[in-house]
Amino acid sequence: MVPSRARTTAPDSSQSTPQPAGVHAKPLAPAKRSSAVSRSSFTGGASQQTVTDTLDTNEEHIVVNAHLDQRRAALQPSTGATTYRFSRQDLETIPGGDNAPLNGVLLQAPGVAQDSYGQIHVRGDHNEVQFRLDGVGLPEGMSVFGQALMTRFAHSMSLTTGALPSEYGFLQAGVIDISTKNGSADRGGEVSIYGGARDYFFPSLQYGGHAGKWDFFATGDFVHDRVGIENPTSSFNALHDLSNQYHFLGHLRYTADSNTRISLTAGVSNAEYQLPNNPGQQRQFANPSYLGSSLEQTNYGSVDSASLNERQKQITDFGILSLQKDIGSNISLQASAIVRYSSLGYSPDALGDLVYNGISQRAQRSVFSSGSQTDVTWRAAPDHTVRFGYQAYVERNISKTDSVVYAQTGEDETGAAVFNGDTLNIHDGNGRTGWIYGLYAQDEWHPLHNLTINYGLRFDGVDEYTHSKQISPRINIVYQPWHGGVLHAGYSRYFTPPPFEIVGGTQLSKYANTSAAPGTLQDSTVKAERDHYFDAGFAQEILPGWHASFDAYLKIAKNMIDEGQFGSPIVLSAFNYRRGQVHGYEFATNYDRGPFSVYGNVAWSRAIGKDITTAQWNFDPDDLAYARHRWIHLDHDQRWTASAGGSYRFWYKTGHPLMLSATMVYGSGLREDSDIPNGASVPQYVTFNLSLVQSFEDLFHMSFLKRTQVRLDVTNLFDARYELRSGTGIGVGAPQYGLRRTILTGISQRF
Repeated sequence: MVPSRARTTAPDSSQSTPQPAGVHAKPLAPAKRSSAVSRSSFTGGASQQTVTDTLDTNEEHIVVNAHLDQRRAALQPSTGATTYRFSRQDLETIPGGDNAPLNGVLLQAPGVAQDSYGQIHVRGDHNEVQFRLDGVGLPEGMSVFGQALMTRFAHSMSLTTGALPSEYGFLQAGVIDISTKNGSADRGGEVSIYGGARDYFFPSLQYGGHAGKWDFFATGDFVHDRVGIENPTSSFNALHDLSNQYHFLGHLRYTADSNTRISLTAGVSNAEYQLPNNPGQQRQFANPSYLGSSLEQTNYGSVDSASLNERQKQITDFGILSLQKDIGSNISLQASAIVRYSSLGYSPDALGDLVYNGISQRAQRSVFSSGSQTDVTWRAAPDHTVRFGYQAYVERNISKTDSVVYAQTGEDETGAAVFNGDTLNIHDGNGRTGWIYGLYAQDEWHPLHNLTINYGLRFDGVDEYTHSKQISPRINIVYQPWHGGVLHAGYSRYFTPPPFEIVGGTQLSKYANTSAAPGTLQDSTVKAERDHYFDAGFAQEILPGWHASFDAYLKIAKNMIDEGQFGSPIVLSAFNYRRGQVHGYEFATNYDRGPFSVYGNVAWSRAIGKDITTAQWNFDPDDLAYARHRWIHLDHDQRWTASAGGSYRFWYKTGHPLMLSATMVYGSGLREDSDIPNGASVPQYVTFNLSLVQSFEDLFHMSFLKRTQVRLDVTNLFDARYELRSGTGIGVGAPQYGLRRTILTGISQRF
């Protein structure tokens, strides 16, 4: 099976009953509204007792948890939005399976563009993507490249975009909801060893089970490779690109009865990276007065850019404690407490950074967030389902830097700065505590049997570096004119707080009259973004197993937030365009029948902004002047994006199936500078990945050993050389090239 297609979510599709372990639901046709579905056979009371009386303890445990999973999904429907789902079988089908990076999996969804540092862009937005675990939102963290969340953590997941209902706030370009593995659906253990080219070594272990009313799951892995960050050159191997990463996820649940469940989810990510070097660099730091000076003559050639030693470390820890409760037959709720800590540390090459950049800066940033989220569903009447709730987070942000810079000793006859080689040490640091919050209420109304209107209000506020609030109306209309067809249209008012963890508090005056002096001392505080978002589309089941969908969207933004990488530390910084606009179209189709699956999608997007009004000191004054009265492309604007894939399972009805699968990703290229900022794009590219997986149900004929699986994966099958970033563009750092052909193999054993 390949990923279920993006399509309009009908009123009850988010409430379908989760499948027990080993059972994979095929893609559903757009569901017709049915009160029988929305109040499934797992509603408790006598009907629930009738079911469980006939089951053994293990089956009863699965049924009760399936009922609670169904009610949890119903707390946060995506009525009228576009949802793209990955089942457990979908995740296993993608080349790499559980070993594949999460961003690589999400690239198979429509409208998702690839960027450097493992970033993705959904519908032309920059990183405005929120992650949820079992419906609970995680506060933003400091991770820049790599993933704190791994594909291995997911039993299934979904990406929801479009005009979102009012329960979704803060980050709204896309909502990635991961249903974590658990001891009910993912019982037993698995040990895996995976690796191959470029010193790739990836062992992992997972185990899940249940005893009485308890169930648990834990997984951990270690990643060692020499492809931690994208290569700044087109060469087959990067210089100085070693990474070591550790990941852990634990899930513990107590199911008190068929209406009550308490769960604890905790995760850890610890990653260390070498920053790859770009050989042959001769241009020293870009201050015009430095070039041609006596200091440049002294420094020229004193450092080899191929031997720099820059490093970065990222840590993320999080925990979620949730209570899920059904009260009678009409009220369901989930209340959660959330904590997350993340930090990022950059260690420079002491001499190299100074010579090449005019500043050698050791940087440390961290953010600690704690908060809560509650969602309530009240089935007020047969045709009205009312939902309400809130999210609130208190956050503490700390930033520290220790810099070495050249001191300015005077000016020449033209007024340009003069440096003599003397250095200064500058310490800069700040900390701030703030909070963000959001409340919502909405009503899902069914005036006709084939018509759903979901309308609501959301109130959001931020009190951090900036202070602002907004009331946001939202409405979605879903109409099912005939069997298998769904029309939808929606409008959402969005409010996006600036990312607290990357909004700086640099004291620019400390760098005046040094080699790190900014071109301007303007540093207006980054503001919250306010959007009008329109979305409309159509989905149709053409034949059994064959689905297609089309979607169009428009976002009109005020104070549009963008992010860029400025300087050597790979730390993104936020800024605002006074005005912004994003619009595009998506088409997706898939066919899934028996052992054969195939899918494809294509998206067109245009993202532009005008007038950079905050964090101005990061930019070239000429770029600021050009964009002040002109629309420019955003650096992450990619006109065409496409992906496709397919799989076939040989001998799929036997105990030794062989799966062949492949995926494709196409991009027309992100932006780079021409004679104007972001005026051109890097060359288009297309890459293919291939996977061959052989499974054996009872290879060793031992009762305690189950499925054995051997796999071969090839990334970038035809060894395409392609550029993600050229090193030019507003907020763009060094050049980055995509991964060249990489062959990996692995073996896993279930027990």
